[in-house]
Amino acid sequence: MPPAKLQEYKSWLFAASVVALVGIWILSGQVFPSRSDEVSSRISDDAPQDGSSARNTVRVRTQTAEKIQRTIVVNGKTAPARVVELAAETDGRIEFIGAERGSNVRQGEVIVQLDERDRRARLAEASATVRQREVEHEARNKLKSSSYVSEAQLTEAFAALEAARAELTRARLDLARTVIRAPFDGALQARQVEIGDFVKAGDKVATYVDNRKIVVSGNLSEFDAGFISVGEQAEAELATGETVFGHVRYIAPVADEATRTFAIELEVDNSAGKLRAGGTAELRLPAETVLAHRLSPSLLTLDDAGTVGIKIIDDEGAVQFVPADIALSTSDGVWVAGLPVTATIITVGQGFVSSGSVVNAVPEGDINTAFAIKSH
Repeated sequence: MPPAKLQEYKSWLFAASVVALVGIWILSGQVFPSRSDEVSSRISDDAPQDGSSARNTVRVRTQTAEKIQRTIVVNGKTAPARVVELAAETDGRIEFIGAERGSNVRQGEVIVQLDERDRRARLAEASATVRQREVEHEARNKLKSSSYVSEAQLTEAFAALEAARAELTRARLDLARTVIRAPFDGALQARQVEIGDFVKAGDKVATYVDNRKIVVSGNLSEFDAGFISVGEQAEAELATGETVFGHVRYIAPVADEATRTFAIELEVDNSAGKLRAGGTAELRLPAETVLAHRLSPSLLTLDDAGTVGIKIIDDEGAVQFVPADIALSTSDGVWVAGLPVTATIITVGQGFVSSGSVVNAVPEGDINTAFAIKSH
């Protein structure tokens, strides 16, 4: 064919070649089946002929529940058993400091002392007035028997005596109030005054805490509150890792309106003053006795709703998802309540099967036996 004609039909020849190649590729699929088709055919041949789908194989362990005491765990915080604000009960200038901030103080020890000014003089005057009124009352009482003093005069003398005694009591109290003492064994948290400061009655002087007892407080749910009583023994793990023991001293009779939880307080002895308050803690309260299975935390799984639970095999050989009610958590595992007394638990493969599917369950004992035979 001349070159001019060849150039004219070149596009037609290219198109015909592409059509021919596509036809050959299509026919090759019919004559020579692909590897994937062979695999699909083999899977369909191996599938059960009764119409059921292929079953997954899982490893299971059958175990029986044991009786344990359920533990209620709530987050809490530590605080001193008592916190009081010490205030001045009379006017005066600070002239002595008896305790520094953070120091431990015994009951009755001086925290601060005010100047006495003329208080002792007024006390002596009141004491002398009382003696005078006692003499007057005694004299009139003797004269009454001789009818020289009327009943009204005698009563007047007695009233004057009682007024003098009251004034003496006020003078004694005013002098005693110049010394502010520790109301109980504890520690001085803060002091708002220094030597030379002038205070009036009602002015705050110091913040004093009872650190001989530590209170761990938390909140119980409506369900758990019914299992705890005042006076019961419990424990708490502090943020430092230390575990302390005490007794429940308070449970709120009314739930909090916002959270619908009940406040609870655990009182812990701290006679040595080693524990510091104000940190976080985890309360562990003993509750009712339940039947539970001890499991490894790795067996816990999630369902489509995000609920934590355990997958078991029911009597029909189907997978069943049971929400995990963790009754107790220890270093050896978790104790899960709510399962059947005797349960067949999936230990391997639980992540590849769904609730309701029928599986081939292989007991762990059979796996161990097979490995032992193979090793020989």
